[in-house]
Amino acid sequence: MKTKTAGRRSSGSHCRPAKLWQLRLYLVGQTPKSLMAFANLKKICESHLKGHYRITVIDLVKQPQLAKGDQILAIPTVVRKLPKPVRTILGNLSDTDHLLVGLDLRAVD
Repeated sequence: MKTKTAGRRSSGSHCRPAKLWQLRLYLVGQTPKSLMAFANLKKICESHLKGHYRITVIDLVKQPQLAKGDQILAIPTVVRKLPKPVRTILGNLSDTDHLLVGLDLRAVD
């Protein structure tokens, strides 16, 4: 997994804000759970933020000191740094509705 930076492209029929969403995905190694979390997050971003997001993957095996800054207590965890306010979602990110609400891309039903 590498850091993903999406270019500024039109998202077709979907109207998306011009702001860049900055997301950090905290993982531990390239385990099946970590790979699934990355795939799930990327899928949601491509569907709802195409061209307006950046995912920074932080592997805590390689950089454990980075967990302290965002107070990471469990993994996988995604932290929405921008737009403000900061939001944190835990788990493998397979529950699409929970992820959309957590990232504030959909209102709570």
